[in-house]
Amino acid sequence: MNSLQNSLHDMTGYAAHGTPHNSAKPGEIAPFVLMPGDPLRAKHIAETRLTDVQKVNDVRNMYGYTGTYKGRKVTVMGSGMGAPSMGIYSYELFAFYGVESIVRIGTCGGLAPEIQVGDLVIAMSASTDSNYALQYRLEGTFSPCADFELLEKAVNVARAHSTRFWVGPIFSSDTFSLYSALPPEEGWKKWARMGCKATDMECYALYCNAAYLDKKALTLLTCSDSNITGAEMTPQERQTALNAMFDVALELA
Repeated sequence: MNSLQNSLHDMTGYAAHGTPHNSAKPGEIAPFVLMPGDPLRAKHIAETRLTDVQKVNDVRNMYGYTGTYKGRKVTVMGSGMGAPSMGIYSYELFAFYGVESIVRIGTCGGLAPEIQVGDLVIAMSASTDSNYALQYRLEGTFSPCADFELLEKAVNVARAHSTRFWVGPIFSSDTFSLYSALPPEEGWKKWARMGCKATDMECYALYCNAAYLDKKALTLLTCSDSNITGAEMTPQERQTALNAMFDVALELA
């Protein structure tokens, strides 16, 4: 660990007064954090899956809750949409609150026929069209990946639960693919050709932060729509179809 990383780990005084985006006090956030993009989804998970729940953050309505799951302390907190938002919230949790592991739980678009709506996607690595990694001034292209221990455990849990899943690289885009000005042949299809079989907007930033701060991260995604077939979940299905992902994620705590 380099001197910069050491200094970041020593900045507990920052968290004592909160950060610009998090009002939690020291000790109120667990070492293990689940991060859905939607803060209301964080609220739902806290209220339906955790016990002894305490709200620890509501700055900008980015709700965070800490509770207990099977005797283990867990925090669930929203990340917002896109790399910049995920970058801010995950960085502060890792650097200022002593968080060791963050598991992103969200939805994704399928980029291959084998990824069906409702499938669980476990992101082994993430490619991107974002400039997020330019901040590290690397002389090349950085390819961040998941923590293997978390990934292996997620695979084992998914198998034990008979959950249909897929493991491999995904594409984290700064542009929501359904609204892209580019035709598919100039956009997501090029990434699909390179083996990226699902797309989200946050995984790359999370994996970069974890790598830079020597922490652990994993992204679990439920395919909510297919770029191949056009199939998509209904609003009603979105309320229940994510339960299998929640089950797998909580077992990683």
